[in-house]
Amino acid sequence: MTLVSVWEDRHPHPPAAPAELSGSWDVVVVGGGITGLTTALLLARAGRSVAVLEARHVGAGTTGRSTAKVSALQGTRLSRISRRHPERVVEQYVRANVEGGAWLARFCDDHGVDRQVRAAYTFGFGSRGAAAARKESLIATRAGLPVTWVDRPDLPFETQGAVRLDDQFQVDPLELVDALAAQARAHGVTIIEGVRVRRVNGTGPVRLVTDVGAATAGTVVVATNTPILDRGAFFARVSPARSYSLAFRTSHPAVDGMYLSADSPSRSLRDAPADDGSLLLIGGAGHTTGRTRSPAARLDELRAWTAEYFPDAVETHAWSAQDYVPHHALPYAGPLLPGHEEILVAGGFSKWGFTNGVAAALALSGRILGGQMEWAEAFRTWGAHELRGSVDSARMNAEVGFEMTRGWLRPLARPGLGVAPAEGDGTVRLDHLGAPTAVARTAGVERRVSAVCSHLGGIVRWNDAERSWDCPLHGSRFGADGEVLDGPATCGLGRA
Repeated sequence: MTLVSVWEDRHPHPPAAPAELSGSWDVVVVGGGITGLTTALLLARAGRSVAVLEARHVGAGTTGRSTAKVSALQGTRLSRISRRHPERVVEQYVRANVEGGAWLARFCDDHGVDRQVRAAYTFGFGSRGAAAARKESLIATRAGLPVTWVDRPDLPFETQGAVRLDDQFQVDPLELVDALAAQARAHGVTIIEGVRVRRVNGTGPVRLVTDVGAATAGTVVVATNTPILDRGAFFARVSPARSYSLAFRTSHPAVDGMYLSADSPSRSLRDAPADDGSLLLIGGAGHTTGRTRSPAARLDELRAWTAEYFPDAVETHAWSAQDYVPHHALPYAGPLLPGHEEILVAGGFSKWGFTNGVAAALALSGRILGGQMEWAEAFRTWGAHELRGSVDSARMNAEVGFEMTRGWLRPLARPGLGVAPAEGDGTVRLDHLGAPTAVARTAGVERRVSAVCSHLGGIVRWNDAERSWDCPLHGSRFGADGEVLDGPATCGLGRA
């Protein structure tokens, strides 16, 4: 079972059934989210021939499961960046996000995409959160953001104040995606859905091998958040982060802005217009992908918290999303390998893709077209600023090594056939000598696949909220039948 976001429910996309792929373009973009579609549109406007290849349908990944806040105030992100980088880099990051948000606002206004202007808040539940919010306010001011301090934000629970940034906005992400796709097609972009790219190789032209054929391009842009290509080892430079959201029907807007806590418990709040009133969106309870005992319990945690402070709210939707947090706290947009411009990548948006993703698209399209944006230095894929994340990188990869070892040892405690899993449950065990087997029961059918992740050999774990197999190493996710749901894996789990 896949949880369905309120946006996916409003804008259903039928599964695509493409014919065999062939052809050649100036640029092929891999990934049909906000970054890929914006990049394709910018390049097509400049006269390039462009194709977008999307494994499922446009917006099916992180974009369509986001809370879609468009803001340069992003919780305590500026504080995290400033701990690792000089003030100049923080200013570049802020300018990139302001410019990305401004481009998106113009696009929405020009093409009839509804956007609701709201103030963004970073608030503290307690004294530590308030201190973190005040620090964020100071850094934001130094970086040029016109923030103010609010002693008592209009929330139904106790806080210790908040930093506020006016004139930000929120959208329906799939309404935006559909408008981007329509404009891209109007400018000659070929969008091919239901095509999963397996390999990318060669130079001049670059060859893309998919599950339904091959295509060639002068330049390939991989806009899959974490690259599906292992060259460059980006999988070792980011941590996969899963977070949860709930939508509730309310008779009137329950909050007057876009809120994010600076301390625990992590909580995100925004409203959304609805035909029969208003919706309240509550998010949080995140964790590293594959490294929690029960994702379903995370959703229950959000439900209990909402019932306490918004007792009249009625739940309508529950879903989760995946993003990637870079070790050095900055997103990336640039060459997959140093000195090679034929394959470019973008990602690592740390849950702020509606500004960072557009900024990455502006940086990449400018790079391809021969331009340069000064703030794009903060998005460089290779440079000295990478070294400032070396301590976090060492920690992240030590945790990956621990999860790899634990994953292979754990099935030793479950040898043999054992008890068949109950409906909706899954388990990893050793049915015979060799690799462990992932066994799950969904829709009354017991399914057996290899428990070994097809990316780098981690042992997957059962996700009881999404009915999926999640890898705790680098965030690859698979359906109960082994089909790929999220990368960096490009191949499914093998048959057991």
